[in-house]
Amino acid sequence: MTAPHRALRRRKPSVAAGWRDRGLARAGTLLPGLLPSLLLASCAVGPDFTAPASPAVDGYTREQRVAATESAPVAGGNAQGFASGADISGYWWTLFRSKQLSAFVEEAVRNHPDVQAAQLALLNARETALAQQGSLFPQVTANGSAEREQASTTQQGDWPGQTSNYALYGASVSVSYTLDVWGGTRRQVESLQAQADYQAFKLEATYLALTANVITAAITDASLRDQITATEEIIKAESDQLVRIQRQFDVGANSKSDVLSQEATLAQAKATLAPLQKQLAQERNQLMAYLGRLPSQDRGEHVRLADLRLPGRLPVSLPSTLVRQRPDIRQAEATLHQATATVGVGIANLLPQLTLSGSYGASGPERLFSPTTIVWSAASSVSQKIFDGGTLYHTKEADVATFEQDLALYKSTVVTAFQNVADSLRAIQYDAATLKAQAASEKATADSLAMAIEQFKIGAVPYVTVTNAQQSYLNARVSRIKAQATRFTDTAALFQALGGGWWNRTDETPDARPRANPGYFAGLDKKNQEAMR
Repeated sequence: MTAPHRALRRRKPSVAAGWRDRGLARAGTLLPGLLPSLLLASCAVGPDFTAPASPAVDGYTREQRVAATESAPVAGGNAQGFASGADISGYWWTLFRSKQLSAFVEEAVRNHPDVQAAQLALLNARETALAQQGSLFPQVTANGSAEREQASTTQQGDWPGQTSNYALYGASVSVSYTLDVWGGTRRQVESLQAQADYQAFKLEATYLALTANVITAAITDASLRDQITATEEIIKAESDQLVRIQRQFDVGANSKSDVLSQEATLAQAKATLAPLQKQLAQERNQLMAYLGRLPSQDRGEHVRLADLRLPGRLPVSLPSTLVRQRPDIRQAEATLHQATATVGVGIANLLPQLTLSGSYGASGPERLFSPTTIVWSAASSVSQKIFDGGTLYHTKEADVATFEQDLALYKSTVVTAFQNVADSLRAIQYDAATLKAQAASEKATADSLAMAIEQFKIGAVPYVTVTNAQQSYLNARVSRIKAQATRFTDTAALFQALGGGWWNRTDETPDARPRANPGYFAGLDKKNQEAMR
């Protein structure tokens, strides 16, 4: 924990009292003598934010290095190795070598409302921060007036009365400037800038979640299609087998029980088809939603598992860099930064507030620069809360509690992030072994089914042996397809857990950039806008 963070802990009052009471001591004893210098070089009370340090660990698992995976003799079954410290591509989904998959991701990012909402939320936060920055400058107001009046001498007793018309003009410029002696306004700006940082990383988190969801949905869609194809092939084979068994029964070569057994096996296979079709239909609807389409706008494009390529070399970020790459950790850090700045605002509110004001005017625009006709004023004021029932003090204490809460939540986010990476690494390892075993199981059950059919033909085994072998083969084939798809989704999950490489691409659109200021201070405002990006 960094020094500013330690200073915020109530459990260490000897340290915390330093910054909590620093401003109050100045107000009581130092203000008269130090006011001129404070006006020239004011400070910002409260703790300065420092990002928490990365966890002091060397890896994500108990082993220093994660071993390469096993391979299987099927598509997507190649071995995968891990490159510790390698950078992550901003377009990591292209490693699957599927044009259709990349097209899905591009369409989702372009069309999904959540991405546009995140862009506009970032714009809102940046504009709000820029608006607060205006409080650091003097507020200048120009006033002008024109009045036409008519006067009559009858009001003075003259008769007959005479009337006269005349015009009254006024012009003035007033200036008001609240001195940010204690840095309260600057802390407010800092807090809003931290909120803008939060929204920037929320945009990255939205982008990352959407791309990962699109890829997972497309792979699941491909897996379900292969499962349906496999099931339909099994149903056709078992239907043909039922025809043969029925013919053999008709000529007295088989018993009725053999026919009934085959009918039951065929019915069981057909019963597995409808749930797969239902799951595929719902998965398509989900994929369309990710793409920003309505379900009725499904044009049927899909990815095939056989067309995907499994990356053989997977980058794994160093643990020391993960906290800078995960958008959710950066969001938690921005929230912590905002809470730190808010503590400074609460302390500044406890201290005297100084304001300078002045005006310069004349009875007409043409007289503004005439020394004999101008009217001017200058004033200064100091205000200090004497009694407020403890409102400001307890507000500041609540801000301190919020900081401590956000610090705990930040630590929780870091722990979850490291768990995500470790889970993904383990999944890639063990699911590779699972695919190898499922591929072997599929081959073994296919051989067993072929043998059972041949043995049944010569009367060596009862037909129930054939039906059991058929069911085993169907289950093994579907399980292999699921395991095959899981290896692709595991790879996508690892890239997501490592942050998705957002630092290697630009996700912000013009919708997230502050609007140009057409006013007199457009140049200054432009510099502020650049600093917000």
